[in-house]
Amino acid sequence: MMTTTELAQVLFATALQPSDRLSPYQIRAAVDERLCACGGDPDWCAAYVAQEAGDHPERYVVRMRWALDAVAGAYAPAAA
Repeated sequence: MMTTTELAQVLFATALQPSDRLSPYQIRAAVDERLCACGGDPDWCAAYVAQEAGDHPERYVVRMRWALDAVAGAYAPAAA
């Protein structure tokens, strides 16, 4: 099981944008697709995120905040 932070790093590494109106299903599908493209290695996504944070710190903060919020909603347990 991956943490919210790990899932957010994977989502961050996708082409999806914060301005996209995405369903939880679309977010989970994008995370799964990116993980498959990386051979199932979330460390690749973490390295990409680190590079983006260094290269574009002003955009990193906004995108990571979006990614964290998006995966928190998409992977939230269903209400009983």
